[in-house]
Amino acid sequence: MEALLYLGCTVPIRNLNYELSSRMIARALGINFHDNEALGCCGFPLKSMDVMSTILSAARNLAIAERDNLEICALCNACAGTLNEISHTLDHDQDLRRQVNDKLKTVGLEYNGTVRVRNFMRLLYEEVGLDRIQSCVKRPLNGIKLAPHYGCHYLKPSELNIGFEDPEVPRTLSSLIEATGAQSVDYASLKDCCGGGVLGVSEEVANSLAQKKLQDVAVSGAHALVLVCPFCNVMYEGQQKKIAKTAGLDLKVPVVYYPQVLGLALGMNPDELGFKLNRVKPAEMLKLVEGLEVF
Repeated sequence: MEALLYLGCTVPIRNLNYELSSRMIARALGINFHDNEALGCCGFPLKSMDVMSTILSAARNLAIAERDNLEICALCNACAGTLNEISHTLDHDQDLRRQVNDKLKTVGLEYNGTVRVRNFMRLLYEEVGLDRIQSCVKRPLNGIKLAPHYGCHYLKPSELNIGFEDPEVPRTLSSLIEATGAQSVDYASLKDCCGGGVLGVSEEVANSLAQKKLQDVAVSGAHALVLVCPFCNVMYEGQQKKIAKTAGLDLKVPVVYYPQVLGLALGMNPDELGFKLNRVKPAEMLKLVEGLEVF
Protein backbone atom coordinates (compact mmCIF):
# COMPACT_ATOMS: atom_id res chain seq x y z
CA MET A 1 0.00 0.00 0.00
CA GLU A 2 0.97 3.68 -0.40
CA ALA A 3 1.05 6.25 2.40
CA LEU A 4 2.43 9.72 3.05
CA LEU A 5 4.83 9.43 6.00
CA TYR A 6 4.19 12.19 8.53
CA LEU A 7 7.20 12.55 10.82
CA GLY A 8 6.07 15.59 12.79
CA CYS A 9 8.50 17.75 14.76
CA THR A 10 9.91 15.42 17.41
CA VAL A 11 10.88 12.32 15.42
CA PRO A 12 13.50 13.91 13.10
CA ILE A 13 15.17 15.73 16.00
CA ARG A 14 15.06 13.30 18.92
CA ASN A 15 13.95 9.89 17.68
CA LEU A 16 15.83 8.85 14.56
CA ASN A 17 15.71 5.22 15.73
CA TYR A 18 11.92 5.36 15.43
CA GLU A 19 12.10 6.67 11.87
CA LEU A 20 14.83 4.23 10.83
CA SER A 21 13.06 1.17 12.18
CA SER A 22 9.67 2.29 10.83
CA ARG A 23 11.04 2.71 7.32
CA MET A 24 12.78 -0.67 7.52
CA ILE A 25 9.74 -2.67 8.57
CA ALA A 26 7.41 -0.79 6.23
CA ARG A 27 9.62 -1.74 3.28
CA ALA A 28 9.75 -5.37 4.43
CA LEU A 29 5.96 -5.56 4.75
CA GLY A 30 5.15 -3.93 1.41
CA ILE A 31 4.23 -0.45 2.64
CA ASN A 32 5.55 2.25 0.35
CA PHE A 33 6.17 5.46 2.30
CA HIS A 34 6.19 8.74 0.38
CA ASP A 35 7.88 11.87 1.72
CA ASN A 36 6.87 15.48 1.20
CA GLU A 37 9.11 18.25 2.56
CA ALA A 38 6.19 20.70 2.46
CA LEU A 39 4.59 19.07 5.51
CA GLY A 40 4.80 21.13 8.70
CA CYS A 41 3.81 21.02 12.37
CA CYS A 42 0.46 19.36 13.16
CA GLY A 43 -0.41 22.33 15.36
CA PHE A 44 -0.73 20.42 18.64
CA PRO A 45 1.65 22.65 20.68
CA LEU A 46 -0.42 25.74 19.77
CA LYS A 47 -3.81 24.41 20.80
CA SER A 48 -3.86 25.85 24.33
CA MET A 49 -2.88 29.31 23.06
CA ASP A 50 -4.51 29.71 19.64
CA VAL A 51 -7.02 27.14 18.43
CA MET A 52 -7.34 28.66 14.95
CA SER A 53 -3.57 28.41 14.41
CA THR A 54 -3.77 24.73 15.31
CA ILE A 55 -6.67 24.21 12.90
CA LEU A 56 -4.86 25.98 10.07
CA SER A 57 -1.61 24.09 10.66
CA ALA A 58 -3.40 20.75 10.64
CA ALA A 59 -5.64 21.63 7.69
CA ARG A 60 -2.62 22.63 5.61
CA ASN A 61 -1.06 19.19 6.11
CA LEU A 62 -4.35 17.46 5.37
CA ALA A 63 -4.74 19.47 2.17
CA ILE A 64 -1.21 18.57 1.05
CA ALA A 65 -2.00 14.87 1.51
CA GLU A 66 -5.23 15.28 -0.45
CA ARG A 67 -3.34 16.98 -3.26
CA ASP A 68 -0.90 14.03 -3.27
CA ASN A 69 -3.87 11.61 -3.19
CA LEU A 70 -2.33 9.73 -0.26
CA GLU A 71 -3.46 8.83 3.22
CA ILE A 72 -1.31 10.06 6.10
CA CYS A 73 0.64 7.64 8.25
CA ALA A 74 1.85 9.41 11.41
CA LEU A 75 4.54 8.09 13.73
CA CYS A 76 3.50 10.41 16.56
CA ASN A 77 0.35 9.78 18.59
CA ALA A 78 -0.24 13.50 19.15
CA CYS A 79 0.17 14.25 15.44
CA ALA A 80 -2.25 11.50 14.41
CA GLY A 81 -4.72 12.55 17.09
CA THR A 82 -4.55 16.23 16.20
CA LEU A 83 -4.86 15.71 12.44
CA ASN A 84 -7.80 13.35 12.96
CA GLU A 85 -9.49 15.71 15.40
CA ILE A 86 -9.18 18.71 13.08
CA SER A 87 -10.36 16.66 10.11
CA HIS A 88 -13.41 15.59 12.11
CA THR A 89 -14.08 19.18 13.19
CA LEU A 90 -13.85 20.55 9.66
CA ASP A 91 -16.10 17.79 8.32
CA HIS A 92 -18.82 18.79 10.81
CA ASP A 93 -18.54 22.58 10.66
CA GLN A 94 -19.00 23.92 7.13
CA ASP A 95 -18.64 27.57 8.17
CA LEU A 96 -15.29 26.85 9.78
CA ARG A 97 -14.19 24.87 6.74
CA ARG A 98 -14.97 27.84 4.50
CA GLN A 99 -12.93 30.14 6.75
CA VAL A 100 -10.02 27.71 6.73
CA ASN A 101 -10.15 27.20 2.96
CA ASP A 102 -10.15 30.96 2.41
CA LYS A 103 -6.78 30.98 4.19
CA LEU A 104 -5.48 27.85 2.47
CA LYS A 105 -6.31 29.21 -0.98
CA THR A 106 -3.68 31.92 -0.46
CA VAL A 107 -1.04 29.15 -0.62
CA GLY A 108 -2.76 27.17 -3.36
CA LEU A 109 -4.38 24.54 -1.15
CA GLU A 110 -7.90 23.42 -0.26
CA TYR A 111 -9.26 20.93 2.27
CA ASN A 112 -12.02 18.72 0.88
CA GLY A 113 -12.41 16.09 3.60
CA THR A 114 -11.14 13.11 1.61
CA VAL A 115 -7.91 12.26 3.43
CA ARG A 116 -7.49 9.47 5.98
CA VAL A 117 -5.03 9.69 8.88
CA ARG A 118 -3.73 6.69 10.82
CA ASN A 119 -1.09 6.06 13.42
CA PHE A 120 1.54 3.64 12.07
CA MET A 121 0.47 0.98 14.58
CA ARG A 122 -3.13 1.18 13.42
CA LEU A 123 -2.00 0.90 9.81
CA LEU A 124 0.06 -2.20 10.68
CA TYR A 125 -2.85 -3.71 12.61
CA GLU A 126 -5.51 -3.00 9.99
CA GLU A 127 -3.67 -3.19 6.66
CA VAL A 128 -0.91 -5.73 7.27
CA GLY A 129 -2.70 -7.68 9.98
CA LEU A 130 -1.54 -9.96 12.77
CA ASP A 131 -1.60 -13.12 10.65
CA ARG A 132 0.69 -11.68 7.98
CA ILE A 133 3.05 -10.22 10.55
CA GLN A 134 3.30 -13.63 12.23
CA SER A 135 3.91 -15.31 8.88
CA CYS A 136 6.80 -12.90 8.16
CA VAL A 137 8.55 -13.52 11.49
CA LYS A 138 11.93 -15.15 10.88
CA ARG A 139 13.28 -14.92 14.41
CA PRO A 140 10.53 -15.33 17.07
CA LEU A 141 11.23 -13.30 20.19
CA ASN A 142 10.55 -16.21 22.49
CA GLY A 143 11.27 -15.59 26.16
CA ILE A 144 11.19 -11.79 25.84
CA LYS A 145 8.73 -9.90 28.03
CA LEU A 146 7.63 -6.44 26.91
CA ALA A 147 5.46 -3.83 28.61
CA PRO A 148 3.27 -1.87 26.14
CA HIS A 149 2.58 1.84 26.53
CA TYR A 150 -0.28 3.08 24.36
CA GLY A 151 -0.24 6.80 25.15
CA CYS A 152 -3.22 9.13 25.43
CA HIS A 153 -3.59 10.14 21.78
CA TYR A 154 -3.40 6.58 20.48
CA LEU A 155 -6.62 5.79 22.34
CA LYS A 156 -8.45 9.13 22.38
CA PRO A 157 -10.61 10.97 21.38
CA SER A 158 -12.52 7.72 21.71
CA GLU A 159 -15.22 8.76 19.20
CA LEU A 160 -12.55 8.75 16.50
CA ASN A 161 -11.53 5.18 17.38
CA ILE A 162 -14.94 3.52 17.19
CA GLY A 163 -14.52 0.03 15.78
CA PHE A 164 -10.76 0.01 16.31
CA GLU A 165 -9.78 0.13 19.96
CA ASP A 166 -11.50 0.31 23.34
CA PRO A 167 -9.62 3.02 25.28
CA GLU A 168 -10.61 1.37 28.56
CA VAL A 169 -9.43 -2.11 27.55
CA PRO A 170 -6.72 -1.59 24.90
CA ARG A 171 -5.37 -4.68 23.15
CA THR A 172 -3.95 -3.78 19.74
CA LEU A 173 -0.38 -2.97 20.80
CA SER A 174 -0.30 -6.02 23.05
CA SER A 175 -1.45 -8.13 20.10
CA LEU A 176 1.20 -6.62 17.84
CA ILE A 177 3.85 -7.43 20.46
CA GLU A 178 2.61 -11.00 20.76
CA ALA A 179 2.70 -11.41 16.97
CA THR A 180 6.52 -11.24 17.23
CA GLY A 181 6.61 -14.17 19.66
CA ALA A 182 7.27 -11.94 22.68
CA GLN A 183 5.04 -11.83 25.76
CA SER A 184 3.04 -8.67 26.45
CA VAL A 185 3.20 -7.85 30.16
CA ASP A 186 0.27 -6.23 31.94
CA TYR A 187 0.94 -3.76 34.77
CA ALA A 188 -1.00 -1.36 37.00
CA SER A 189 -0.31 1.92 35.16
CA LEU A 190 -0.80 0.52 31.63
CA LYS A 191 -3.23 3.27 30.58
CA ASP A 192 -1.58 6.15 32.43
CA CYS A 193 -0.31 9.31 30.70
CA CYS A 194 3.45 9.79 30.26
CA GLY A 195 3.18 13.35 31.59
CA GLY A 196 4.54 14.93 28.43
CA GLY A 197 1.51 17.16 27.99
CA VAL A 198 2.38 19.14 31.13
CA LEU A 199 6.17 19.08 30.82
CA GLY A 200 6.29 22.69 29.67
CA VAL A 201 4.11 23.79 32.60
CA SER A 202 5.40 21.67 35.48
CA GLU A 203 8.39 19.38 35.06
CA GLU A 204 7.84 18.09 38.59
CA VAL A 205 4.30 16.90 37.83
CA ALA A 206 5.33 15.48 34.45
CA ASN A 207 8.23 13.55 35.95
CA SER A 208 6.09 12.18 38.78
CA LEU A 209 3.70 10.64 36.22
CA ALA A 210 6.54 9.11 34.25
CA GLN A 211 8.23 7.86 37.42
CA LYS A 212 5.17 5.82 38.42
CA LYS A 213 5.14 3.91 35.16
CA LEU A 214 8.91 3.39 35.06
CA GLN A 215 8.77 1.91 38.56
CA ASP A 216 5.83 -0.33 37.63
CA VAL A 217 7.65 -1.61 34.54
CA ALA A 218 10.85 -2.14 36.52
CA VAL A 219 9.09 -4.57 38.90
CA SER A 220 6.89 -6.21 36.24
CA GLY A 221 9.59 -8.49 34.90
CA ALA A 222 9.51 -6.82 31.47
CA HIS A 223 12.77 -6.54 29.55
CA ALA A 224 11.70 -3.18 28.05
CA LEU A 225 8.93 -0.61 27.80
CA VAL A 226 7.52 -0.49 24.26
CA LEU A 227 6.42 2.87 22.84
CA VAL A 228 4.69 4.13 19.70
CA CYS A 229 5.02 7.88 20.33
CA PRO A 230 8.15 10.08 20.26
CA PHE A 231 7.01 12.47 22.96
CA CYS A 232 6.31 9.59 25.33
CA ASN A 233 9.94 8.69 24.66
CA VAL A 234 10.99 12.18 25.79
CA MET A 235 9.46 11.38 29.18
CA TYR A 236 10.35 7.73 29.68
CA GLU A 237 13.82 7.70 28.14
CA GLY A 238 14.91 11.34 27.88
CA GLN A 239 13.81 12.24 31.42
CA GLN A 240 14.57 8.87 33.03
CA LYS A 241 18.04 9.76 34.35
CA LYS A 242 16.78 13.02 35.87
CA ILE A 243 13.76 11.29 37.39
CA ALA A 244 15.98 8.64 38.97
CA LYS A 245 18.40 11.20 40.37
CA THR A 246 15.68 13.45 41.81
CA ALA A 247 13.80 10.55 43.41
CA GLY A 248 16.92 8.72 44.56
CA LEU A 249 16.04 5.64 42.51
CA ASP A 250 18.12 3.17 40.55
CA LEU A 251 16.09 3.28 37.34
CA LYS A 252 17.51 1.68 34.22
CA VAL A 253 14.41 0.74 32.23
CA PRO A 254 15.14 0.11 28.53
CA VAL A 255 12.71 1.97 26.27
CA VAL A 256 12.22 0.71 22.71
CA TYR A 257 9.90 1.43 19.81
CA TYR A 258 7.58 -1.25 18.48
CA PRO A 259 9.10 -1.10 14.96
CA GLN A 260 12.48 -1.92 16.53
CA VAL A 261 10.93 -4.97 18.20
CA LEU A 262 9.18 -6.09 15.03
CA GLY A 263 12.34 -5.51 13.01
CA LEU A 264 14.25 -7.92 15.22
CA ALA A 265 11.54 -10.54 14.72
CA LEU A 266 11.69 -10.00 10.95
CA GLY A 267 15.40 -10.89 11.03
CA MET A 268 16.95 -7.42 10.92
CA ASN A 269 20.01 -6.50 12.96
CA PRO A 270 20.06 -3.94 15.80
CA ASP A 271 22.27 -1.45 13.94
CA GLU A 272 19.90 -0.99 11.03
CA LEU A 273 17.02 -0.61 13.50
CA GLY A 274 18.78 2.21 15.35
CA PHE A 275 19.39 0.44 18.65
CA LYS A 276 22.68 2.29 19.11
CA LEU A 277 20.59 5.46 19.51
CA ASN A 278 18.66 4.04 22.47
CA ARG A 279 19.86 5.79 25.62
CA VAL A 280 19.24 2.83 27.93
CA LYS A 281 20.55 -0.18 26.03
CA PRO A 282 18.19 -3.19 26.11
CA ALA A 283 21.12 -5.58 26.54
CA GLU A 284 19.22 -8.28 28.43
CA MET A 285 16.48 -8.28 25.80
CA LEU A 286 18.93 -8.56 22.93
CA LYS A 287 20.76 -11.44 24.63
CA LEU A 288 17.56 -13.45 24.30
CA VAL A 289 17.30 -12.86 20.55
CA GLU A 290 18.75 -15.89 18.81
CA GLY A 291 21.89 -15.27 16.78
CA LEU A 292 22.52 -11.68 17.89
CA GLU A 293 25.77 -10.28 19.22
CA VAL A 294 25.03 -7.72 21.93
CA PHE A 295 26.76 -4.39 21.35
